[in-house]
Amino acid sequence: MEERTAGRLGRSLSVIGLGTWQLGADWGQVAEEDALAVLAAAVDSGVTFLDTADVYGDGRSERLIGAFLRGLGSARAGGIVVATKMGRRGPQDPAEFTLDNFRRWNDRSREFLGVETLDLVQLHCPPGAVFSSAAVYEALDALVAEKRTAAYGVSVETCAEALEAIARPHVASVQIIINPFRQKPLTEVLGAAREAGVAVIARVPLASGLLSGRYRHDTVFAPEDHRAYNRDGSSFDVGETFSGVDYDTGVEAAAEFAALAPEGATPAQTALRWVIQQPGVTTVIPGARNAGQARANSAAAALPALPEATLEAVRELYDRRIRPLVHHRW
Repeated sequence: MEERTAGRLGRSLSVIGLGTWQLGADWGQVAEEDALAVLAAAVDSGVTFLDTADVYGDGRSERLIGAFLRGLGSARAGGIVVATKMGRRGPQDPAEFTLDNFRRWNDRSREFLGVETLDLVQLHCPPGAVFSSAAVYEALDALVAEKRTAAYGVSVETCAEALEAIARPHVASVQIIINPFRQKPLTEVLGAAREAGVAVIARVPLASGLLSGRYRHDTVFAPEDHRAYNRDGSSFDVGETFSGVDYDTGVEAAAEFAALAPEGATPAQTALRWVIQQPGVTTVIPGARNAGQARANSAAAALPALPEATLEAVRELYDRRIRPLVHHRW
């Protein structure tokens, strides 16, 4: 699989990675056996980048990844980059983002992942004030100096937060929602990140599954699935669920998007191909609940580039159906 890097990160990442929120919680139940099979299928398909967080299942996702890597052996596991996140297990108060807390959060993640030094740790969509705090970045620099982590980045909700972080000299990566239903980062963030040498990790690439084209107006999600309980943003930022798009509008727009898929590609693969074609994207991190989904996601990297006519059709769909709902918000 194609790999890309960015100057500040200093590591190559597979252009399609694996997001592992669903292996921890909030997407319905995923058995441990199935979770390990997803990880194996992704890595066997060429994935070298795994993204997790300390809050996913309160550490379950990190523990599963740690067990999986131990099973691979040191030689093979050494070629895989694992990014985790910190900052959402406690109060969302900027005063909580201190060096002492960072050390404590990092030590927990290092234990669960079974590593001395994290490859990459990211602030996990913290309160907006955190991004402008010089003390926060000094504390993150200390984690690198202490070899608790090799590099640090941020996961953000808004383009403004991304730009604030990119301006800091040691931020190695920015993780942000990018998909055919969330296009503002294409003009607001990608160019600035590319110029600064900051890796861009594109998350929620399928708009919580909408862009797979599998969902209907009457689809029922499990009660523990955020697509059931967070449509109003009552648990966390509503932009994380269906990219903030009204569900019924999203179903209809996704049907239009599905019609643009080229022969031999699924709508989900088309969405992933669209993301990795955007200049400045380093990697995209779709989730998968079973091994078949992981293999299908990875196969999108080998698809031919989407033609300009398709890219234009996606822009038109966004402008007509989606832009008024999301562009001004994130």
